[in-house]
Amino acid sequence: MRAPLATGLALAALLLPAPLAAQADDAFLPMTETVALAEGEPDVKVGELVFRGGVEIAPDKADIGGISSLHWHEGALFAVADDGRWLEMSLSEVGIRLVDVNGVRLGPLRDAGGKTLDAKKRGDAEALTRLPSGEWLVAFEQEHRIWRYADLEGPATGEETRAAALVAGAAANAGIETLAAYEGGLLACGEWADPARPNCLRITDAGSESFHLAPPEGIAASGGVPTDAACKAEGTCFVLFRSFTPGQGNRAAVVEVDPDGTSRTLALLAPPLRLDNFEGLALREEPGRTFLYLASDDNFRNCETVKRADCQRTVVMKFELPRPPEAAPPAPAEFANAPTGRPGIRPFPEAAHVDVVLETDLGRVTIALETERAPVTAGNFLRYVDEKRFDGVTFYRAMELGGERQPSGLVQAGVINDPKRVLPKIAHEPTTATGLTHTHGALSMAMLAPGDADGDFFILVEDQTGFNADPAATDPAWQAGYAAFGYVTEGMDVIAAILASPRDPQGGEGVMKGQMIDKPVKIRSARRLEPKP
Repeated sequence: MRAPLATGLALAALLLPAPLAAQADDAFLPMTETVALAEGEPDVKVGELVFRGGVEIAPDKADIGGISSLHWHEGALFAVADDGRWLEMSLSEVGIRLVDVNGVRLGPLRDAGGKTLDAKKRGDAEALTRLPSGEWLVAFEQEHRIWRYADLEGPATGEETRAAALVAGAAANAGIETLAAYEGGLLACGEWADPARPNCLRITDAGSESFHLAPPEGIAASGGVPTDAACKAEGTCFVLFRSFTPGQGNRAAVVEVDPDGTSRTLALLAPPLRLDNFEGLALREEPGRTFLYLASDDNFRNCETVKRADCQRTVVMKFELPRPPEAAPPAPAEFANAPTGRPGIRPFPEAAHVDVVLETDLGRVTIALETERAPVTAGNFLRYVDEKRFDGVTFYRAMELGGERQPSGLVQAGVINDPKRVLPKIAHEPTTATGLTHTHGALSMAMLAPGDADGDFFILVEDQTGFNADPAATDPAWQAGYAAFGYVTEGMDVIAAILASPRDPQGGEGVMKGQMIDKPVKIRSARRLEPKP
């Protein structure tokens, strides 16, 4: 089984451009360090959530802290703080793992006249969401209200009053902590859990309905209250509960609430797990995958600056909610309109090529083999095609990679050293010789070392130019890089669906453990596509 080298995966991630927030003129690099939820268990599962990495942010000169809500939008996390500021955080992720916060932008929230808000009296922002229209809603405590913003960097443009009844008569520090918008609806929850007093309100075009959302067992006894939420477009919402008990520390829980009000607990986070005062939850949906980000509020009592028992830290953690076992694997149709479904682009469209069609269990994939630019590698692939050696083999491996666009990664297929199928190894054609590059949809040879490739290949989802040859590299393997030799011109929706396929957590060995597709996708046939007259 040939595979890209593990060291190369990190290199590929490092060579990719930073997200937009990190590139903005007013962005800065915060002081951070990675944190684990449970020592020695990088992907520990808690309830139905799987931990996918965490970062602790130091207050630094910008005094980052007080994060009270979280929202995922256009590849970044947005937040508000209880000192009247908004934040945008750009994340660094290797594959699906959160490894750093590599850019932060901060700015003041403003009133309708454009004036900044008093940090506590008028600026105690506690909830944030983005409407389908593109407007933002921000809920404030002390002076209970919800303001609309066309742009978080601009002035308030109006007020949302439909949730006012929820906090009528509420104490100054016990207001709306949760706002979550979806198509045709809005969920708002207050910071209390008294059964005699409904703490949540669901607002739709049909009207408003208040209800009591009880804290789950394991956090109810320690004073658990709703503190943030995020909703899917169809109205299923995820609500974050948090609590703090002196001597016992922080606890958190994530509860799923269906549109009809039915709820179930997804996870309870409690000591000895590494957690803090979680007050922010964001939902990120990718075809075939669902992620939740949690952020903690240090209340400006960060342990780096405040040396006392009640100090807190600013932590961002990422979790994945796997598909239920009975759920069907993702289908290409889910990716038809997604960026990952777009075709690859040949860098030399006028160069001679041969089209090959792979008929798979999930659909057709058409590949343009660069016979002029990479004659040795493309010719080898064509021999496997012409001798029908690929008929019946599978896409057996999928792995995520870092990059500006997500999801991103590779899928791998081939003969896996089957003596009845494998042909002799071929000479290596580096990208420095062919001029080709490892961009979205690129087809490249799997190998253990240059000159070791035979009948296994991989296809990239999104750009991974770190696989190109790099003459300046100190490692001879990366001086040579990998041999790109074709591009998927149709059927990237199929490749994206394969990347999102469920995997066997125990399958594979070494760096490939957990990357083996649970139900490999068969290549029924591989044939040349005769050119049109």
